[in-house]
Amino acid sequence: MNIPILQPDWPAPAGVRAVNTLRGGGVSSGPFASLNLGLHVGDDPVCVRENRRLLTEQLALPSVPSWLSQVHGNHCIEAGIMDTPEADASWTDRTGIVCAVMTADCLPLLMCKRDGSAVAAVHAGWKGLSNGVIESAIAALNSTDILVWLGPAIGPDAFEVGADVRDVFVGQDPALAGAFRAQPGDRFLADIYRIARTTLKRLGFAPDNLFGGDWCTHRQAEQFFSYRRDGVTGRMASLIWREPSE
Repeated sequence: MNIPILQPDWPAPAGVRAVNTLRGGGVSSGPFASLNLGLHVGDDPVCVRENRRLLTEQLALPSVPSWLSQVHGNHCIEAGIMDTPEADASWTDRTGIVCAVMTADCLPLLMCKRDGSAVAAVHAGWKGLSNGVIESAIAALNSTDILVWLGPAIGPDAFEVGADVRDVFVGQDPALAGAFRAQPGDRFLADIYRIARTTLKRLGFAPDNLFGGDWCTHRQAEQFFSYRRDGVTGRMASLIWREPSE
C-alpha cells in the first residue's frame, strides 16, 4: 500500500521537507475511506492509528507528527513540547520535529524561513483567519522573510457564508471586500485563498513569497476529504519538518 501525497511546489531551502496527504492509501472505510488521520471524526480509532503508522513509516518521517487538538483559534505552540495541545498552529526550529495540521476544507498553510532555520504549520478556517492565526504563526517564527505554501482548501465557488462572516473580515480590512461574491438571500461566496493572500500582503509579504492555493477540496472528491460536501468525513494532514543532520 502506497500513500499518495501532494508535494508543495515551492523553493524551500535544503533540509526542509513538506507534504500534504490525499484521501487515499489508508485502511479506513465508508465516509472515512481511506487515509483518514483524524481521531475526532467518528472513525474506528484502530484504523486511524494504523493510518498514522503508515504515514510515519512510508514517508520515513523523522518522528511521529506533533498532532494538535484544533479549535479554530489563533494559538501557535512550539511543536514537540506537549502531547496533542489545544492549538491551531505549531512551529519548530529543531530538526526532526514534524509540525502537522489536519483539514477537510479549512486552509492549511505551511511556512518556512527562507534560510531554513524554522518551520510552521497552520490550520486556518474562517474563524482562525479572522482571529489572527496567521499573525500568531509569523510572530512565533519572528520573521517576515518567510516562504508560505497555501494547501488544499474549499474553493471560491463552493465556500458559502453569511453576511456576518463577510462583515467580520471587511470590518477588519476593507481590502477583503473583494474576497466575497454576493449570492441570493444575503449569502456570499468566500475566497479563503484570497483572504489569506490579502492578509499576508498586509503583513508585508511579497507575492513571490506565496505559493499554492489553486485546489478545491469540495469539488475534487477523489483527492480530498470535504466537510462541507459530505458532513461525516475524514481529515487530511499537512506536514512540514527540518531534516535531521547526518
